Amino acid sequence: MNSIKNHVQLIGNVGKDVEIKTFDNGKKVARLTLATNEYYKDAKGEKQQSTQWHNVVAWGKLAEVFSSTLTKGTQVAITGKLTSRSYDNADGQKRYVTEVVANEFMKITKAVAEPF
Repeated sequence: MNSIKNHVQLIGNVGKDVEIKTFDNGKKVARLTLATNEYYKDAKGEKQQSTQWHNVVAWGKLAEVFSSTLTKGTQVAITGKLTSRSYDNADGQKRYVTEVVANEFMKITKAVAEPF
């Protein structure tokens, strides 16, 4: 049960090309946005789409693979965990960020069928 306490699985499309940063100590981090879509029918029976955007980060070797493999529009399945952090911006305002820290991913080359 411990392995499912903070576990996220998402399938979506990469929103923009991966940004990678290398720190002075050589450690690498990759950042991307991931769009997940849900489809439903409204009260009139018309098909609707709802899109959620997720911030995803990957560290180390996985960051390098993200950078060399994923581009804008790529469909991907990602597993990882949720993390939250805060920081003060240049104006001194506190900002809060929730991210998915990826530990595995799989590029999807075939379209996934919509539920209806």
